[in-house]
Amino acid sequence: MTLILQIIKLFILTTLSGAFFYSVAHAQSSQVKLDVKVLVSGLNHPWSMAFMPDGRILLTERAGRLRVVSSEGQLSPPIKGVPTVFAQDQGGLLGIALDPDFSKNSFIYLAYAEPQGDLAGTAVARAKLVGGALENLQVIFRQQPKTEGGNHFGSRLVFAPDGNLFVTLGDRFKYMDEAQALDNHLGKLVRIRRDGLVPADNPFVQDRKAKPEIWSYGHRHIQGAAIHHQTGQLWTHEHGPRGGDEINIPKAGKNYGWPKASYGIHYWMTPIKDEHAEQGFEEPVYHWTPAVAPSGMMFYQGDMFPEWKGNLFVGSLVGKHLIKLAIEGTKIISEEKLLKDSARIRDVAEGPDGAIYLLTDDENGKLLKLTRASE
Repeated sequence: MTLILQIIKLFILTTLSGAFFYSVAHAQSSQVKLDVKVLVSGLNHPWSMAFMPDGRILLTERAGRLRVVSSEGQLSPPIKGVPTVFAQDQGGLLGIALDPDFSKNSFIYLAYAEPQGDLAGTAVARAKLVGGALENLQVIFRQQPKTEGGNHFGSRLVFAPDGNLFVTLGDRFKYMDEAQALDNHLGKLVRIRRDGLVPADNPFVQDRKAKPEIWSYGHRHIQGAAIHHQTGQLWTHEHGPRGGDEINIPKAGKNYGWPKASYGIHYWMTPIKDEHAEQGFEEPVYHWTPAVAPSGMMFYQGDMFPEWKGNLFVGSLVGKHLIKLAIEGTKIISEEKLLKDSARIRDVAEGPDGAIYLLTDDENGKLLKLTRASE
């Protein structure tokens, strides 16, 4: 596609897109009225959350704090023992996940921007949560190489049904060409065991020139990941440049094209080839132009909204709304914007009560609870 056509496409779609704010107590979907309750406010750029078996929520704040929230919205003091983070720009304490056997072993996993002098890279640490502190903290993965800059750390953590851990990584912005090289972790999705060792069936374990942790490559900045409730497949989404945000179902050993293919254009207005398959890359399942800046990802399976079972929910940072996507198989057949005019939505999760929980990305960030409104 020519530069002129890409600019025209971007201008038209940007003009048609809107900005939104949630100042009312009720939000209207096409068929469902929602109550939006602020459980916690005053959070400093909250980033990720995970529900413990007793219903309490663990959440991260980008500045380096790990907190616990009760089901009534009571916020704990910061948990002690969190690793030192590179809290600059997009860096800080980011993703969180509970061990599949958390109720037995109390292990949690944290993804964060790890400093090394003036450099930084994504790291993953495992530790036991004991009362108000982390114990026996161990770094089980480090993105290589560490680089300059404070952007594109990825950092979503998702356990697959087989117990292996997927870690999403960014291209670190200025190093986008490295997303096509297998001798580094930039612009990659990696798969490791719970102890950080490499699964024997990873696609590049026999390639001496490749990092053995790599599952797929050619990614830009993956900030959403979720396991499909029926197939067990991992779905992800990633930020494009100026447009071209993508949803993918990453397959072992496959190349997703960045920066050689994208449905967006570079920030400096240089065009990028739209074609993925023609260049030997995987086509995205779905893409957005203009950019919505997706963050957080969840397949809904609760009973509070039975008409939404199986739908995919994604937060929008730049669009300031919640995206609901209806799915048939591996195809997305419709999109709906919820909570129009709300806030930068950083993470989305389903609670054990079937409610939908959101984190808003702000200096006065909030934990929101969405329930069905009374008729």
